[in-house]
Amino acid sequence: MTGYTLGPSAQRALDGAKAEAERLGSEAIGAEHILLPVTAEEPAVSVFRSLGLDLGRVRERLEAGARKGRPRGAESGELLLTSHARRLLEVATAEARQRGAELGAEHFLLAAFNEPRGTVARILNEAGTTPAEARAQVLRAIGAEPEEAAAAADTVPGPAPEEKVGAARERRNRPREQRSRPSPEPQAAAAPAKPAERAPRRKGRDEPVPGSPASAPASAPLPPRQPLPHLRRDRSDWGPIWRRILLLAVPAALVANAMHLSPVIVFTLACLGVLPLAGFMGDATEHLSARTGPTIGGLLNATFGNAAELIIAIVALRAGLVELVKASITGSILGNLLLIMGLSLLAGGLGRSELKFNRTAVGLSSAMMMAAMVGLVFPALFHATHPNPSALTELRLSEGVAVVLVIVYAFSLLFTLKTHRWLIGGDPHEMPGPVWTPLKAIVVLGIATAGVAVMSEVLVHAAEAVTVEVGVSETFLGLIIIPLIGNAAEHATAVVVARKGKMDLALQIAYGSSTQIALLIAPVLVFVGVLLGEEMNLVFTPFEVMAVGLASIVASFGTADGESHWFEGVQLLAVYALVAIAAFFV
Repeated sequence: MTGYTLGPSAQRALDGAKAEAERLGSEAIGAEHILLPVTAEEPAVSVFRSLGLDLGRVRERLEAGARKGRPRGAESGELLLTSHARRLLEVATAEARQRGAELGAEHFLLAAFNEPRGTVARILNEAGTTPAEARAQVLRAIGAEPEEAAAAADTVPGPAPEEKVGAARERRNRPREQRSRPSPEPQAAAAPAKPAERAPRRKGRDEPVPGSPASAPASAPLPPRQPLPHLRRDRSDWGPIWRRILLLAVPAALVANAMHLSPVIVFTLACLGVLPLAGFMGDATEHLSARTGPTIGGLLNATFGNAAELIIAIVALRAGLVELVKASITGSILGNLLLIMGLSLLAGGLGRSELKFNRTAVGLSSAMMMAAMVGLVFPALFHATHPNPSALTELRLSEGVAVVLVIVYAFSLLFTLKTHRWLIGGDPHEMPGPVWTPLKAIVVLGIATAGVAVMSEVLVHAAEAVTVEVGVSETFLGLIIIPLIGNAAEHATAVVVARKGKMDLALQIAYGSSTQIALLIAPVLVFVGVLLGEEMNLVFTPFEVMAVGLASIVASFGTADGESHWFEGVQLLAVYALVAIAAFFV
């Protein structure tokens, strides 16, 4: 698998990687499969212990991070290397070449600790250990000089010039007590440097292969991993061009409302005005998350993920449109489970024979969604089976259910953001440009939130007249139209990341948003109704209960096996279309 001389430990690691991939039923040999046999012997055992990490837990994390699925090339008995595994092998080879040694297990460790993302990076981050500290521990474990351990931990691995390779080999051949002494040969007498042997550059790589002319020299400090200039998306703070155009709908909606134009025109302009404002709210939250770290960032995303829709619902509740608010709750869940997930599977499956994602994370999200649905069904079940239910009894029942759902949501945050965040896995959504300062993100978030509140007032006041003028029901507006407006930013994000092949992130958006609606937004609206004096209960109509229940089952069946394809996306979209057609005639 490599053109460099393999040491015994490296040979055992590569042989063991295939066995680990077959044992775990993985589709290819990944970096985690190579690292699993590496962790079973020195120097990994002493290195992880010195870092305060439980070796058994590290192996569990590596197994959980390994890609699952039917092995490719199983007919020929050969498993392919993933791009991550190839990169690990190339960097490890460069580490060995830089030190003039055979490729060994320690070089795989050095390469793994140099990765900015992935399972090992998450393990170090959660343990509060920097990659530089981890690399220094490896160098100390293999008997490197103190100066080398301190300096080489902060350098980019790559093939050293020939005189450095020779000096490194000469140092290793000296007695141990003489290694720290400088070489007696003056530097001026050194032979002229010869070009370093170059590792082959693979076509299509976004980053220079270690050893290529584009890679940093061994003495250069480790630069931050940034996209290459020709790959950067030069986006202004105003966002993409469509957002700047739609911003014109905000003043247009205010003018149309002040001039008492047709309610359909006012409603349409208000809906268009909410779209860019919701996008700005999402951007501001994303930039704040990048500044605050993964735990607080996850909490911010969970809190503001459906903020635009929550504002619309509160304004509608204050106007007394309780049935519209209830329909918007179930409509949001339907939109996330059927529309967002369907579009994501369709976009991600185009050009790909099959889609792979984290089966454990999707199963957890699906189970949590089903548990939330049980809580939302009980008030409707009580209403249907009780001979003469009073409005006050149903309201008290809804308040009790809301308390339980909020408690479950709080524990779900603790589980996914703290105690078991490694279980969810997946790489974070990368920022396309410079991260905003906290002050700027807070100001943008505040202005966008205020703008959504104003547009919501215009939208809700026009909604009643629209139902009369156009002839559609409040149920259709709540189930289909309003959720589309409130979740437009999430729809776009999920489809974009799915098209890039990041199905774990796309499905997290779909499932995460729907569970947040059921476990947080719906209970919050019950409590808001109490404050506003409105009887906002959780007694949904039989049509809404059946639609959401069927959507949960269909989405769960489509993602339960950890793999999918574009046609399953078409099926989910077809179910959503059927719900929309039925809602139009309700």
